This record gives sequence, C-alpha cells and structure tokens, in this order.
Amino acid sequence: MPLIWYSRFRWPVGMPMVRKMEAGLWEVRVNLSSGKIARILFTTFEGNMVLLHGFIKKSQKTPDSDLNLARSRK
Repeated sequence: MPLIWYSRFRWPVGMPMVRKMEAGLWEVRVNLSSGKIARILFTTFEGNMVLLHGFIKKSQKTPDSDLNLARSRK
C-alpha cells in the first residue's frame, strides 16, 4: 500500500512512517528499493493532505533549503 495513501486515510500516523517537523509541517519517510531515502513534506488543510515538496535525502539532517521551500509553499 503506498505510504501517501496510507498516511492520508489513516491519519494521524506516527513514527516511523510520518514525523512532525514543526507546527503544521510533516514528513512522510520512504525507503526506496534502490537503497536511497526519500522524504515528502506536507501540511494539512481542511481535512486534506497537501504535498509541498519531495526530495532524496543525502544526509541525516533535512537540508534547510528543502524545509524553506516547503514553508514558502505552505
């Protein structure tokens, strides 16, 4: 079952699948079959999940540029 679908219809979902980044900003954590790690940042609005930004994670810390982009889109 795709994680976005699961997160949307089983909300709220916690770790290890979904992590709260800050007030109103969450990330879906995805481990790809290639061994890479993907993250999708989202918010909720009027009962809907709004996807803001997705990226391949290259370090443990979420890059500020990716967080800032999601914040500006929010």
